[in-house]
Amino acid sequence: MMVPDQVIIWEWLSFAIRWTHVITAIAWIGSSFYFIALDLGLQRAPDMPRGVHGEEWQVHGGGFYHIRKYLVAPDRMPEHLTWFKWESYSTWLSGAALLMVTYWAGAHLFLIDPAKADLATWQAIMISAGSLAIGWLIYDGLCRSGLGNRPTALMLLLFVALVVMGWGYDQVFTGRAALLHLGAFTATIMTANVFLVIMPNQRIVVADLKAGRAPDPKYGKIAKLRSTHNNYLTLPVVFLMLSNHYPLAFASRYNWIIAALIFLMGVSIRHFFNSMHARKGRLWWTWLVTAVLFIMVMWISSAGLNQDSLGDSEARLLSPVEQRYADAAGFDEVSDIVMGRCSMCHAREPVYDGIHHAPKSLMLETPADIARAARAIYVQAGLTDAMPPANVSFMEPEERAQIRHWFRNAGGMELAGM
Repeated sequence: MMVPDQVIIWEWLSFAIRWTHVITAIAWIGSSFYFIALDLGLQRAPDMPRGVHGEEWQVHGGGFYHIRKYLVAPDRMPEHLTWFKWESYSTWLSGAALLMVTYWAGAHLFLIDPAKADLATWQAIMISAGSLAIGWLIYDGLCRSGLGNRPTALMLLLFVALVVMGWGYDQVFTGRAALLHLGAFTATIMTANVFLVIMPNQRIVVADLKAGRAPDPKYGKIAKLRSTHNNYLTLPVVFLMLSNHYPLAFASRYNWIIAALIFLMGVSIRHFFNSMHARKGRLWWTWLVTAVLFIMVMWISSAGLNQDSLGDSEARLLSPVEQRYADAAGFDEVSDIVMGRCSMCHAREPVYDGIHHAPKSLMLETPADIARAARAIYVQAGLTDAMPPANVSFMEPEERAQIRHWFRNAGGMELAGM
């Protein structure tokens, strides 16, 4: 029985983390959307106990639910209290692990773009991690300032900050990494809101109840502000996390503008549902705004993909990792295989019928292209027959064996080479 090499183990580890991330994100987004809708739909009733802000009757799963919200806190601590926090924490933790596995371990392929900033791997990782932490500190400082009492101005400033961050990421990282990091930056704000603000404030209220003190309403007000931000940021974060599968989003030279428009779309969509759940009517005009913004996104993406020219790729100096693959025995043979079986689609000007842009914006036309995509070629066409799709270019088993042999000759099974 063949023992899986480290690349196979790493691929399955990445898959497992991504699976976990998707599951936890569903749980977090689901509970977040539910409580936002519940909060907006609360109604007054004549028989409500003292301190109750509103109530809601709901039906689900063959039963009826009667829910009441205390604006600050009930008179006494309930015996059973469910806390909603691990959905957020586990989503961020699994996302951080996925960032490390994909973008830090694969920095030479997915994170660093030498044409923008010729960074060492450790420098790129420091920028990646540092930007998330510093971004949270700036955001938190703004919320704690006088702008906390001017929520509209604060939201506008937050939007400007996100646009600037998107532009900044695109100056140093690949387009794919830029949008992914903008999503991670936003998600870090959202989870830190829960971990560092909302939950501590709720614990203060609980401690006051246990001690027989009247809780201060300011803690609920602060938590409400952060929760509102999370509500409007959720949909853009989901888009940014999915964007790495769609080159028209991340490979556009205007990807940061596309991201800015997506944030506006998130606001318009959530505004419709928030208004509906608050029983203030269905604001159908928001969908017209959303459609116009989406048309703008499509138009901007068609203005041109951000990719190096054939000449630039041929003249580009290879990184140490890429050079290792280019120098490995079998590279010339594999280059001929890739050029004959893959480059008709993975080209700056694809010639395969129906393909207008290289899938995943992955180019395989020059030795530099092939060396940079070594791991992807090994996994997609060497270990598996995922590529070419349906084997449309008739890659032979012997050719796949040559790809595996070349990759292993380069020491590609070492995690450091990923």
